[in-house]
Amino acid sequence: MKKLHITLVGIFVLLLASCKEDQEKPKVTYDASNKGKSMAKTDSTLIAIADLPIQMEGTDYLIHPVGDLSIREKGIKTRYGSSSVNDLSFTISNYGENEITGFLQNLKFQRVDSDSIKALTDKPVLIQTATYLKTVSDKTKNQIMVYTMVDVDTNKDGKLDTSDIKALYLSKISGEKFTKVSDDFQELIDWKLMESKNYLYFRTVEDTNKNGQFDNKDVVHYNYIDLSKKDWKVVSYKPV
Repeated sequence: MKKLHITLVGIFVLLLASCKEDQEKPKVTYDASNKGKSMAKTDSTLIAIADLPIQMEGTDYLIHPVGDLSIREKGIKTRYGSSSVNDLSFTISNYGENEITGFLQNLKFQRVDSDSIKALTDKPVLIQTATYLKTVSDKTKNQIMVYTMVDVDTNKDGKLDTSDIKALYLSKISGEKFTKVSDDFQELIDWKLMESKNYLYFRTVEDTNKNGQFDNKDVVHYNYIDLSKKDWKVVSYKPV
């Protein structure tokens, strides 16, 4: 019993150390040359696949979500011990009310009366949400998409994932005018549409003490964009 107790304590200590290491992993790695800015390379071993297209209500465009074919290994218990098989998933995105979610490499846009398909971007990105602002479109006729994504390998581990800084982008429903509206190296906290004003509000946090983490010593920035206008000008405001 004593030996078992020591073993359990040891496992608990290792788990705590592992959790602490994950928590302390910096989102930004700085150096003298580029202040942490680094583009990840596309993994040529991954297999790209597209889900069936989505058409947002009231629009003339099909949206094709593009991502990596997911192959997960799972264990199976047999009479001779453990073995594993590949669990292959062909679904790369989810679609809710006017929103596509997932971990996507790209989105491709196609006008319903055309065979031409255009990519949102030609750079490596990890798109987590793509939201169609239908209420703004109904009022202003400006059909706008909002994206949350990772666009820079800020921690320089050679890949784009949720350990990097999240950014905010806009585009037209056609994928044109693809524009980053949050500042580089500021982590997107959240965004909100104020329908009464057609304003898109969003908050970001800046690593002002340059410790690679976002904490209570850093500065929160408050911004809005008037989506009724053609130019998407970011305006800062100070509620506190």
